[in-house]
Amino acid sequence: MAVNQTSDVDMNQTRGKYIKCVVWDLDQTIWKGVLLEDGHVMVRHDVLDVIKTLDSRGILNSIASKNEHAKAMAKLEQLGISEYFLYPQINWNSKAASIREIASSINISLDALAFVDDQAFEREEVAFSMPEVLCINTEDIRSVLDMPEMNPRFITEDSKKRRQMYICDIDRARAEKEFIGPSEEFLATLKMVLTISPAREEDLQRAEELTIRTNQLNTTGYTYSYDELNEFRQSGRYRLYMASLDDKYGPYGKIGLALLECSEDVWTIKLFLVSCRVMSRGVGTIMMNHIMNLAKGARVRLRAEFVSNNRNRMMLVMYKFGGFKEIEHMGDLIVFENNLSFIQPFPDYVKVHVEE
Repeated sequence: MAVNQTSDVDMNQTRGKYIKCVVWDLDQTIWKGVLLEDGHVMVRHDVLDVIKTLDSRGILNSIASKNEHAKAMAKLEQLGISEYFLYPQINWNSKAASIREIASSINISLDALAFVDDQAFEREEVAFSMPEVLCINTEDIRSVLDMPEMNPRFITEDSKKRRQMYICDIDRARAEKEFIGPSEEFLATLKMVLTISPAREEDLQRAEELTIRTNQLNTTGYTYSYDELNEFRQSGRYRLYMASLDDKYGPYGKIGLALLECSEDVWTIKLFLVSCRVMSRGVGTIMMNHIMNLAKGARVRLRAEFVSNNRNRMMLVMYKFGGFKEIEHMGDLIVFENNLSFIQPFPDYVKVHVEE
């Protein structure tokens, strides 16, 4: 996917992925002026319009600024825009270090980040340290909303609520850090409800989005369009399942997807993925055990495909710990099979609701 280069956007390589988070400088970028020299800086309304539009598309925003943290946050609150920025890094560290911290906090890869700054030195330092990051000159801000990377094909209900769901994640993380005791006891306090159901037509925009956006907790990296997923959904040869999660802090949204190819005596998991936001909640194992129960009830053998993308080793570990044994290895593709002799019960800390 080529990038619209009608403006002087710093590009390190041709990109083919959507941006998940845009990281902004403050001085002469979000606002006009330098805060420590002039406390009466004025927000740039063209930039603010871009931030709000990105937010409505489900693209997160954050800050990497060399500034005094307390003073900068007070100004953002005074301007009424602090709520738009997740994990802001306002300190005297390098911009590259701040961007790495943001990526780690949100749990996304560097190639899903863009960085906007008015200073060529700062952009060049980030581009040198992290060539995966898309660097953008503040002067070119008007072109940002037209970039293919900033235009997801669908804007789903989950997209519109993405920032709020991340804010809930911050509250959960704070509570977990303060909790004293085993992790399962903390998870029980969340009062989680996991719903697993066959995908409906209204789920397919989000299903396509998940295949595109999810890289780490993804067994094959296969991507499917809305139309392809709809064909699978209606075909007697395939089963398509979605999972959503809620807890006392609010909804996580639709966070899991599984595609099974079903023959008379063998089911093959072609795609299995879980959003990184629920990595520590045991959702992947619960979904997998549900599929194993279905296969056992249907008296079929259960196989699963795995393709490494250099980020999804956790899913390989999940298969191996779940009793899957390698039966075939062809290039990057590994085929596993599970004899279904042992299937773990669902954990007590989550209520699992299965819809037919």
